[in-house]
Amino acid sequence: MKLVFAGTPQVAVPSLRALIDSDHEVAAVVTRPDARSGRGRTFSASPVGELAASEGIEVLKPEKVRDPEFLERLAEIAPDCCPVVAYGALLPQAALDIPRHGWVNLHFSLLPAWRGAAPVQHAVLHGDDVTGASTFRIVKELDAGPVFGTVAEDVRPTDTSGDLLERLSHSGAELLRRTLDGIEAGTLSPVEQPNAEVTYASKLSTEDAEVDFTAPARRVDRVARACTPAPGAWTTFRGARLKLGPVTPLPEADTPVLDPGQLHADKKRVIVGTSTHPVVLGEVQPQGKRPMAAVDWARGVRPTEDDRLGR
Repeated sequence: MKLVFAGTPQVAVPSLRALIDSDHEVAAVVTRPDARSGRGRTFSASPVGELAASEGIEVLKPEKVRDPEFLERLAEIAPDCCPVVAYGALLPQAALDIPRHGWVNLHFSLLPAWRGAAPVQHAVLHGDDVTGASTFRIVKELDAGPVFGTVAEDVRPTDTSGDLLERLSHSGAELLRRTLDGIEAGTLSPVEQPNAEVTYASKLSTEDAEVDFTAPARRVDRVARACTPAPGAWTTFRGARLKLGPVTPLPEADTPVLDPGQLHADKKRVIVGTSTHPVVLGEVQPQGKRPMAAVDWARGVRPTEDDRLGR
């Protein structure tokens, strides 16, 4: 089939690569406009845009998907189908009506679970044992279209959102390719989602990423992993923000008795109290400094018995 692929971040790159290497024709790519990035805040193309340009594929960067010029160009290309992976903008009906097989989205959850912007983060945050990816036909309602196929992925005990999304980006790319093969062959029919099992995954904010050490260790662990790498878990220490990497919950036996947020540092680790048993800090990043091992940070700040994370 002739395809127009829509996607923006790195997580969409494996899918674009898989489709370029498939028997389908990627006629053009739609991605978000160039954005400022890096220390110099210079404009740079999205990862998807960079790959498409390197392959000599036409790159479309509409400010708004409803722009007449973009819709006209899409109609001129006349794609059979438009696969979508993390494009980052809502599609108007005028765009949805152009390809004869519609727009097929790769979503990183087992729909109807975790519809919305942050499905992987919510799977980690809520302690799901299994998640996955789904391909579905885009309709007007958010992530509510009929599903073509799914692939499952175990959530490992130490997975961050970044770890899990990296694996799903590759298994999902293969699912998307197989879905398009089935659509072309006429052997794949989408199935409507059951309404009774719908859950939503809103984007996690900076406020959501604050770690509360008065919560149980399991909750502290999940928040830190769910918010890594974005929006970035954090707490405060002596009134200043301290970014946190993933933590390691300790067994309840043979650990120091610490109040929530209280620190215990030795040469090998920094332990923090919660409402249950303590956790070990991994990497931390004080304001204005580079990330560092928690033991190196503690060596510099020398926490006292009265210090608490979260103050």
